[in-house]
Amino acid sequence: MYEYVTRFEKLGFGMFVHFGLYSIVGKGEWAKCILQIPDEKYMKLSSKFKVKKGWAKDLVSTAKGAGCKYITITTRHHDGFSLYDTCGLNDYDAPHSATGRDLVKEFVDECNKQGIIPFFYHTLLDWYNSDYKTNFPKYLEYLRKSVEILCTNYGKIGGLWFDGMWDKPNEDWEEDLLYATIRKHQPEAMIINNTGLDACGKLGHHELDSVTFERGKPAFVDKSERPVAGEMCQVFNDHWGYAKGDVNYKSVPELIENLIDCRKYNCNFLMNVGPMANGMVKPLDKYMMLEIGKWIKYNKEFIYDVKSCDIEVENAILLKGGDGYYYAISKSPMVGNVNVALGGSLTEVKIGAKIKSAKWVDNGRKVKINKGNSYTSEPFTYGTSMIYRVAKLELEIK
Repeated sequence: MYEYVTRFEKLGFGMFVHFGLYSIVGKGEWAKCILQIPDEKYMKLSSKFKVKKGWAKDLVSTAKGAGCKYITITTRHHDGFSLYDTCGLNDYDAPHSATGRDLVKEFVDECNKQGIIPFFYHTLLDWYNSDYKTNFPKYLEYLRKSVEILCTNYGKIGGLWFDGMWDKPNEDWEEDLLYATIRKHQPEAMIINNTGLDACGKLGHHELDSVTFERGKPAFVDKSERPVAGEMCQVFNDHWGYAKGDVNYKSVPELIENLIDCRKYNCNFLMNVGPMANGMVKPLDKYMMLEIGKWIKYNKEFIYDVKSCDIEVENAILLKGGDGYYYAISKSPMVGNVNVALGGSLTEVKIGAKIKSAKWVDNGRKVKINKGNSYTSEPFTYGTSMIYRVAKLELEIK
């Protein structure tokens, strides 16, 4: 019944995309609210919203090069502007902007072409629709009609990712009706509703298929009631939408460590990019994604189709793969004087089971097994420094 949740967990790594009129402002996705840009002035940005025709190919190709299996794009963010054709619900959408095209259709078409699963982010709060403040039940009807368009006009999708219910915590959001709309048209779509930073890992409704950790530390998800996945999202700097003045970038090793942490707890990792006003991926974001992709290319067996296991391990993270093998990841230094100067050292990885055979995933070479079911984290050769190294193990389980 919940096979689609299991399939989602095997995806491992996805791309988050925050893109909209705020990309023109270049000060982040909350620019309208935080900078108090008047409605009339902000809405005029629609006449400047000119997205290049090759934007979707650039975006999806970047995701694929990074090793992502799915992309979650902001079809409508809190400013109320839609990247899709709202089919008469309003004119505040991409087809009525200077772009004059349905950008969600272009996105989905490119995803299908390149073998990437499309997911749709959709805001729950809305700064544009006046009914959100004055007639909430009417607004909820508008929200459900909007979601129904996404569920019926773009073929099969991976799921919907909602955000903003925390803005009205005491209101009746009529979640049963919202989720029933999705199940009617997309019965195997993942339904995800972000609980925000204050409630990381909480499941807000019985119909939801995944909990979120936003930028919080991932943890094991409670599956006692039904199969539920987990997902952590992260941003390169401090903003989700394009912010040309934001240079506070995280390091590639830190982001790879986030990815490893997610897989340790059976969670997916959703890495965000904020395309520029013309829809193209910011060069630095692209390079960062592709650098992460280099590590994944060498260690993909550890990223996809793996689960946590209860075998004891020291100085490493141990996961069981769908192929029956076990994968142990640990830090490995680089060989040479530079490594010694930085204080790098070899560590002994101890496994609570007999190791029958082992090899390094990055080059296929055999791992020397020590007495006592352990091995030493061999260093990378000079000229290579991928920090985290994965060993593929065949264990004898009694």
